[in-house]
Amino acid sequence: MTRLLIMGPPGAGKGTQAVALAERIGGAHISTGDIFRANVAQQTELGQTAQRYMDAGEYVPDEVTNAMVADRLAQDDARESFLLDGYPRTLDQVAKLDDILGALDSKLDGVIALTVVEDELIARLLERAKSSGRSDDTEDVIRHRQDVYRAETEPLLAVYRDRGLLIEVDGMGTPEEVGRRIADALPS
Repeated sequence: MTRLLIMGPPGAGKGTQAVALAERIGGAHISTGDIFRANVAQQTELGQTAQRYMDAGEYVPDEVTNAMVADRLAQDDARESFLLDGYPRTLDQVAKLDDILGALDSKLDGVIALTVVEDELIARLLERAKSSGRSDDTEDVIRHRQDVYRAETEPLLAVYRDRGLLIEVDGMGTPEEVGRRIADALPS
């Protein structure tokens, strides 16, 4: 059984590493972005609620996100092993995740935190913006996202460090190099 969370600032390579890591542990890759898209596409009650907020250009409230994550973690493919990607993002969500996992008689085994220097993060995201044609990914927007991460999500690292779950991994280098570092850092 391996139940992991992957964290890092925008541009750290979480999405790239999450897919390979979920495969390596033989668990479900649980991405909040994927959960949102699936619920909206399937027109579930939660998906319809989320869609109303997204159509209005507003953030989907935590209670909707929490409910979607709880539902996804209760599915059969996530019972033994999973990798959470993109949740939790706030201290309130950490407490809710604790409640969700407790209700499922489960717990996290580790939290992988990818560390990358800010200049590299910005360079990666600017390059990704060029290659994907995302005109909204300007340097100012990217820097703002980094600020939001530092203010809202980075404090979670201290919580998981205090719990003895944090595994910091150097996210600099090629995806293959970072993947090897993650594999080497995982508890046996």
